[in-house]
Amino acid sequence: MKRLLFILAVIVNFQLSIINSLSAQELRAKVVINTAQLSNTKTEVFDALKEKAESFLNDHQWTNMQYREQEKIECNFNITVNSWDEGESLIKSTLLMTCSRPVFNSSYNTTLYSVRDGDFQFNFQTTDQLEWNPEYIDNNLTALLAYYAYMIIGYDMDSMAPKGGTSCFQTAENIVTNAQNLGFPGWSSFSDSKNRFGLLNDYLDGSMEDYRNLIYKYHREGLDQMADNAEKGRSAITEAIDLLEASKDARTMSHLPQLFTEYKRDELVNIYSGHGTSQEKEGVYDILFGINTSLSDYWEKIKK
Repeated sequence: MKRLLFILAVIVNFQLSIINSLSAQELRAKVVINTAQLSNTKTEVFDALKEKAESFLNDHQWTNMQYREQEKIECNFNITVNSWDEGESLIKSTLLMTCSRPVFNSSYNTTLYSVRDGDFQFNFQTTDQLEWNPEYIDNNLTALLAYYAYMIIGYDMDSMAPKGGTSCFQTAENIVTNAQNLGFPGWSSFSDSKNRFGLLNDYLDGSMEDYRNLIYKYHREGLDQMADNAEKGRSAITEAIDLLEASKDARTMSHLPQLFTEYKRDELVNIYSGHGTSQEKEGVYDILFGINTSLSDYWEKIKK
């Protein structure tokens, strides 16, 4: 009996150690508030904003999945405050959001998604408690943060499995729909194809299926294979660039292909500069130049 109890105790402790190594929360978010454009302001409100926004993003369980500590998604929310109406508690700012994930068998982190949101506006006071109820959205700040949380997790899941993040993107879509009633910019389907509605709508549009397939092929079949077989990994990335071109042709007004080239430009140069055949590099150059000519100086390096 004592031996049986000992074995059971060992099993229970082992299971507890596994549970303790897991975390419900998916994000490791860092929030930076830049108030350089303001003068003679009280910093307390922005200190509170940073603390509460980070807690909201990091302490909430956004999905039913379990993430180990080392699997949490790294993301940065850099908020530049453009104006602050203390009487109305209204903060108008610009957000630069970037998220990344590690590449398998390497110490390298790759940018999954990065976007600039010029309509990051919300009401906030130091006494506000940020709570999330997806059934009743009445606070634009929590709607903004929750929207980006689901976008981040969705991109991460899409990079791990074909269309793996669909449920997250659908939740983000519900946030967009409900937040339109709050009267803040960035949610409308008519104002800007590059706003939150426009980018998500393009991503989920059936005509942009090649773009979603690109996210998986580029990361899981491409970058994740390069440590073991650089040629195989680069070949998959070249196929992903073909999908990028196909998605651009399918929805010519979409901003997503150009956005991809903007946050992947340095990485793409490193992948091809000095590597691959001349024919391969020439083909990649032609596609990237056709999508984003403003980065021609970068694309020229690919051919070297």
